[in-house]
This record gives sequence, structure tokens and C-alpha cells, in this order.
Amino acid sequence: MSAPATWTIPEVRANLDARKISARELVKEFYARIEQRNAELNIYLALSPDRAYAQADRIDAAIAAGDALPSLAGVPVAVKDVISTRGIPTTCGSRILEGYRPPYDATAVTHLERAGAIVLGKTNCDEFAMGSSNENSAYGPVRNPVSTDHVPGGSSGGSAASVAANLAVAALGTDTGGSVRQPGSFCGVPALNPSYGRVSRYGLIAYASSLDRIGPFAHTVRDAATVISVIAGRDPHDSTSASLPVPDYVAGLGRPMHGLRIGIPDEIAGAAVFLASRAGTFTTGQTIVIDGGATIS
Repeated sequence: MSAPATWTIPEVRANLDARKISARELVKEFYARIEQRNAELNIYLALSPDRAYAQADRIDAAIAAGDALPSLAGVPVAVKDVISTRGIPTTCGSRILEGYRPPYDATAVTHLERAGAIVLGKTNCDEFAMGSSNENSAYGPVRNPVSTDHVPGGSSGGSAASVAANLAVAALGTDTGGSVRQPGSFCGVPALNPSYGRVSRYGLIAYASSLDRIGPFAHTVRDAATVISVIAGRDPHDSTSASLPVPDYVAGLGRPMHGLRIGIPDEIAGAAVFLASRAGTFTTGQTIVIDGGATIS
């Protein structure tokens, strides 16, 4: 088949279900893309082909057996290098941890793989997540695939760039003070920073434990909702994780916004007026939520 440049989660599932591509073939395609572009963009610090192909083979076997597939079956994903992955180098973008291979997986990674996702490797980031441009990694800066002479944002710039460059279908980043939201904006991909405690921090190498959150990047809002539905939930390994049921975030995407009130700080509204390149986007966003039934104050 002629593979699309951009894969979404529904497209992966549809092509696997129709036997147009196997999970192993899809992994091979993504590693070929990474080989072509990673030297230029410096997105991945470590790859995990043995683990990825083993997971792909499990998915292909399930398809051959006619088994029901989980929500992320066969979906190639990337993981920020501050999130622990068993046996895969996890450096936090620092020479201090060079060669460190965690003996366990972060809960978010465990949830991804239980849902059938395939971890391709670890993405570059500002050292110990301390930065907002991804220029502060000991392994060199990440280039923004939209415009390589620009930064991708940080500290999760590698994860945002992996999706923007079509080197992953989705990716995990972490956010302490904007490190998922800002690189998502810089790279032009949907990025979701969940409420504190919504996703377990177990296995996340901390920057600020009372603020750190794990969140997804994806090509569509629906894909981001699918990923957060998988990784969210109470975790006995993290006492700060919320003891709340996980809603169906995908089903909630079509919910009307009537009765929802959205607050915009005066400082943001004022800044948008002066930033001409962003003012149109800002105004369009307001129009969309108002048309959807929400009020802005």
C-alpha cells in the first residue's frame, strides 16, 4: 500500500484491521523515517527496536487470531527521555545519566503498551526538563521540523517534534510550567496538559514533584483524547494520583459547550492584540468556543 505521510490512530487501526499493513511493517516504516531525518532534527536520543518489533509481533498475532484489539494497537509512539522505560537508556538529556537504563517502566508507559502502543524510542529534551527551547540538552538542540532554523519549544521539544515530523503517531511529554503546551504550539500539533494527579507520575524523573504532569502530543485532538484516556487513572504507586473515574474523553469531544464559561486573563488578551501574527488565531479560537455555546469572561 501507499503509506500516508501522516498516520492518525484511526488510520493505523483501519489499515491493520483491513490487513493492508502489519504492525511490524508499520514499525519498519517509522524506523526508516527516523533514519532519514533524525540526524537533521536530533529528535530521538535512543531507539528500542527489539522492544518495538516484539510488541508489533504480538499485535500481528492477535490480528491473525481474530482477537479484539485494544485502543492503541499497533500505534507507534515516542516517549520523552525523563520518563522511565525498562532497559531503554533514559538520560533526561544529561551526561550525568548517560548509560542509565531503568529497571522498571513508568506507569504511563505500562498503560500505553497494555493498550497495544509500540514504543519506538526516547526523545530529546532540555536537561532534566529545565528549559523552554530544547537548546539545553547535553546531546544538542532539537530542530523544529516546521522550520529547522527555529526552536521546537521545550522542554518536551523532542516529543512535539517527533509528531510534527511524522516520526511518531503520538508521543508523551511532561509539563511543569508549560513544557507540553508550549512545544505543541511551536510545532503546530495538539498537546494536552492534564490536571495534576490525572496521570500517574510514577517513573517520571522529577523536576518539581508538586507541578509535574505527563501529557500527550498527537496529530489530532481526537488522538490526544484517545491517549489520555489510556494513561489517566489512579495508581497505587503514586499517592498524588486522583481517585476519580476516567471519563470517555473521545466521546466528550462532541459535547456542546453550552453553560461553559472560559476565563481569559486581561494580560493575555492584551498581548494578543500586539502580537499581530497570533491575533488572528486568538480571535478565531474565541469565535469557535462562542459559536459552540460557551461564554468568555
